[in-house]
Amino acid sequence: MIFNGVISVRRDGEVVFQKAYGYADLPNQVTNQMDTRFATASAGKAFVAVAILQLIEEGKLRFDDRLGDVLRIELNLIDHGITIEQLLNHTSGIPDYFDESVMKNYDELWQDYPNYKIRSSADLLPLFINKPMMYPPGERFQYNNSGYVVLGLVIEEKTGMRFDEYLQKVVFDPCGMTDTGYYELDRLPARCANAYIYDSERQQFYTNIYSVDAKGTGAGGAFTTVLDIHKFWDGLLGGKLISREMVSNMLNLHSSDGSAGYGYGMWLIEVGDHCIPFFQGCDPGVSFISTYSLKQNLNITIASNFGSDVWDINEKILKQFK
Repeated sequence: MIFNGVISVRRDGEVVFQKAYGYADLPNQVTNQMDTRFATASAGKAFVAVAILQLIEEGKLRFDDRLGDVLRIELNLIDHGITIEQLLNHTSGIPDYFDESVMKNYDELWQDYPNYKIRSSADLLPLFINKPMMYPPGERFQYNNSGYVVLGLVIEEKTGMRFDEYLQKVVFDPCGMTDTGYYELDRLPARCANAYIYDSERQQFYTNIYSVDAKGTGAGGAFTTVLDIHKFWDGLLGGKLISREMVSNMLNLHSSDGSAGYGYGMWLIEVGDHCIPFFQGCDPGVSFISTYSLKQNLNITIASNFGSDVWDINEKILKQFK
């Protein structure tokens, strides 16, 4: 399949390649541009992690705070002793509403529960709050969407604001990310790309409006541009959002599945003698990855609204800069 989306490569802070491909609106042939806003699925976990780390630096939260002590909701079978750090690094064992080791496609969630009901992190609670723990807290790493939904709720509990409004205030605005936000699919602002899924049986594309949450949650769902992602990396690594010491902690290895490591909201992949942090997302019709090699001062950001294989493209670009 031909790539549809945008690619940006920066080295030493300067753009060395940047190009938009294909369509943001397929039937009307509205082309993608560098300022097109793309859905990014789970990439939003990086933003949530930054906000949590800010609260920790401000003394409003601690890594070892227990879930049962910071959330005023009935946890049912969920272990009250789960810590904030275990939620951050996917070792909590909390029941996952979308267990990627069992479920193949995200749109399977909406067979019995309408996706248009999901417009806040709390709206996802019915999908996992009554399920048993997957394993005891801290036992192992297992990527977990529910953990970041809960972190979104923790932000709301500690700040008295909706998590997306808080992210706007403490992450997006300080970085000048004016084209980033959590938008409702039936109220999208200008320059948002429609995301498309290919129906092989009917041999045509259709939009993902019935396949994903109506609005993003703590687990992901932010819309952004590659230009705003540049600003995010610059703000994060420049110490604008959290201290440089905390940035180092965020990008340090805290858990691993054996093939890739995880910090806080960021993946880590070993390349030669160093690790490259990246954040990524994948939903029906959506694929996104942004890597930053600190050793090479190389930043690659790729977003697709056709679910293109951004990981393969990212790997090929990385090899060119070895």
